[in-house]
Amino acid sequence: MDDIEIEHAATPDLDDPVFVEGLPGVGHVGKLVAEHLLEEIESELVATIYSQHFPPQVGVDEDGVATLANAEVHAVWTEGRDLLVLTGNHQAGDNVGHYEVAEAFLDVAEEYDVAAVYALGGVPTGELIEEYGVLGAVSDEDLVEPLESVGVEFRSEEPAGGIVGTSGLLLGLGGRRGFDAACLMGETSGYLVDPKSARAVLEVLQGLLDFEVSFEALDERADEMEEVISRLQEMEQAQSPGSDEDLRYIG
Repeated sequence: MDDIEIEHAATPDLDDPVFVEGLPGVGHVGKLVAEHLLEEIESELVATIYSQHFPPQVGVDEDGVATLANAEVHAVWTEGRDLLVLTGNHQAGDNVGHYEVAEAFLDVAEEYDVAAVYALGGVPTGELIEEYGVLGAVSDEDLVEPLESVGVEFRSEEPAGGIVGTSGLLLGLGGRRGFDAACLMGETSGYLVDPKSARAVLEVLQGLLDFEVSFEALDERADEMEEVISRLQEMEQAQSPGSDEDLRYIG
């Protein structure tokens, strides 16, 4: 196969669409948002992107059928703006591949004449948090005010170290290609899959693009993660110095 191959599955009629990326990353925040949109709102597969820069593996479904690693773009129709939602299980595994795959994603966006590109992800705090903020970065200063109006925070030189991977490149390359590009990053500990952070990002996206979606499934996943965190905390406390369990192993 070629370095990158795009298989088109449909050519839907979209009204003033925007491109929304949600691939795996910190806390799986962007991926959770993208998957939730596809589960909750009418959608259609538009294109599948294959690349030699994705990991050399296949996924296997419940029937035992294998599928080569890929990313997918789906059309999503909302009562507000129509969306092209990009998701998948992998990002590229090398620097050159990141650039080439990101350009392929933007090629699909360009085919549908999208005006705006929103890359979704997480920004790690290194600790468990209660209040989930959403940080922003944009390709043009004119995009700051509309995002601030829906609750996005802009902090000087944050995230520290910049934005890596697909989200960063969609922002940088998208801006160079003339798209209004923004990256929306939910605060997350960075340790676990974080549905609460995903909800915070989705709320911002809702306000920005004027659509509504149920949060019930995300909230249920959040409750499940809370149980996991509680069990981990209990295990950590049980193994901490000074506990009875530790004393049994001191000679």
